[in-house]
Amino acid sequence: MKLLGIAGSLRRGSYNRGLLRAARQLVPEGVELTEFDIRGLPFFDGDVETAGDPDPVVALKEAIAEADALLIATPEYNRGVPGVLKNAVDWASRPPLGSPLAGKHVALIGASTGRGGTALAQQQLREALEFPRAVVLDEPQVLVPEAYLRFDDHGELVDEAIRAELAELIDTLVHVAGGVTLAA
Repeated sequence: MKLLGIAGSLRRGSYNRGLLRAARQLVPEGVELTEFDIRGLPFFDGDVETAGDPDPVVALKEAIAEADALLIATPEYNRGVPGVLKNAVDWASRPPLGSPLAGKHVALIGASTGRGGTALAQQQLREALEFPRAVVLDEPQVLVPEAYLRFDDHGELVDEAIRAELAELIDTLVHVAGGVTLAA
């Protein structure tokens, strides 16, 4: 099974990239988690789309289409989804009736330095993904508040309770996306 991870932060040392690294360590045997870097995507522009998807957009859409499910890690900027992540969703949602997001199972995770743990950003992202008919998991939720307390100086997730929540979410995603029964 192939999972595609997308971090909504461009910063290499971001806590959300750290969540994806931790997720890669927690995937069950037989599951591969690769990350797609959204850094190279141009801003969505209908004129550009009409002329043909740029290569980075084609790569994003192909990566989504080839994945069995998505794991998206979002920070929360000003109580919402980062622009770069919303931009990626906008590109991936096109064309409206042929989006690679249609029917794709998606799990959301997020870490922030605030106390809300990206709850508002995840809600906005859920709404944006449901429009192109992605199947976004409601539970379990992984909201990491005060991330500076949950990661070490090397950006590795050290909070065992959060690791357990993340493992449960990954198991759920793998199960619903592929019908796989996981070992206890």
